[in-house]
Order: sequence, then structure tokens, then C-alpha cells
Amino acid sequence: QDQLVESGGGSVQSGGSLRLSCAASRLTYCMAWFRQAPGQEREAVAVISSYDGPTYADSVKGRFTISRDNAKNTLYLQMNSLKPDDTAMYYCAAGAFAPCSTRSARSDFGTWGQGTQVTVSA
Repeated sequence: QDQLVESGGGSVQSGGSLRLSCAASRLTYCMAWFRQAPGQEREAVAVISSYDGPTYADSVKGRFTISRDNAKNTLYLQMNSLKPDDTAMYYCAAGAFAPCSTRSARSDFGTWGQGTQVTVSA
């Protein structure tokens, strides 16, 4: 069974950076980072497929970068210029469908990690 394990979360001040990692038993065609803040719906932050370019939520464009290392079966999310609004639990997700983007439905992603907490203070 596919497994995803996130790491790299933590507490930082506004303007700081974090790099999240997602170790996978295998990377599927479509890999994504979602986040969920308390009382809010889980939203797609960044999505990357095997062959297409990445897509980002408008709120993180220019600040976050998603990447994948297929040789290491690892997905990354580099987060720069962090803001308090970025505070959330961040989840790695995998799906075997195409095309995929930040507009893809959450239900299309069949495998999820347990999440890693990111807290940004003002």
C-alpha cells in the first residue's frame, strides 16, 4: 500500500522560510500539497505531474515552489516569505490521474499523508 510521510514543518516568523518533504513509497503521476487551517476546508496549494509544469494557488504564487525527485521518491515544497495566513496543517497527496492541477478535486487524490504543522507568527 502506498504511503506518504511528511516532514519539515515547524514554527517560523513572518517572512521566514521552510522546506517540506514528503517521502513516498513511490511517486505517482500527480503529486500535490494541500493545507487545512482550523475551521477551513482543505485546499490545494501546489500540484505537480510527471510531465506537466506545476500549478499553484494564487495565494502562494511567487512564494512557494513544488518539486519532485523521482529517484528519491520524494516530493518537496519550498516555502518562502511566509505569512501568518500560511499557518495550517500541510498534507502531501498522490493521485494517478491526468490532467492534474490545483483545480483537481480532493477526491481524485487516493493517497494522503498524516500532515505536518506549519505555524507562522507575525
